[in-house]
Amino acid sequence: MTERRRAPKGVEVSIPGRKMPLRIEHVVFDFNGTLAVEGKLVRGVAERLRKLATLTRVVVMTADTFGTARAALASLPVTVHVVRGGADKRRYVESVGRGTVAVVGNGINDVAMFKAAALGIAVCQAEGTAGELLRVASILVHDVNDACDLLLKPQRLVATLRR
Repeated sequence: MTERRRAPKGVEVSIPGRKMPLRIEHVVFDFNGTLAVEGKLVRGVAERLRKLATLTRVVVMTADTFGTARAALASLPVTVHVVRGGADKRRYVESVGRGTVAVVGNGINDVAMFKAAALGIAVCQAEGTAGELLRVASILVHDVNDACDLLLKPQRLVATLRR
């Protein structure tokens, strides 16, 4: 008999000025420059990813510049996809239903998935953030832990996204 994993319930928040609540069922992260700096996970992010995975499906889409993503994330309840570039990331977002996907990233190869997602959170840490990404992001934060906390405590999104 195979064990069936229960689908996460998602994250939902009503935002003034929006007709429908924002509902996030999938969160797609970039790895290098976002979850990791120089290939090493940012302190505090592992705990947050575990919590987020109880609410949503968590996926990491990465070109894996340093070759460390799979090992760094092996103990976490996330799915890792090593991709060639931004088009692969966009295709994944579109395949799971763009209206229920939040994306978190920092680079030019994240632009296409940001354009396809319901919510795009740009991160500006030690490896910087591409200017082109800032133009399509819904929100900019200075730390990936802040990005995770926005999804774990979705009422924080209200002040930033209200119209």
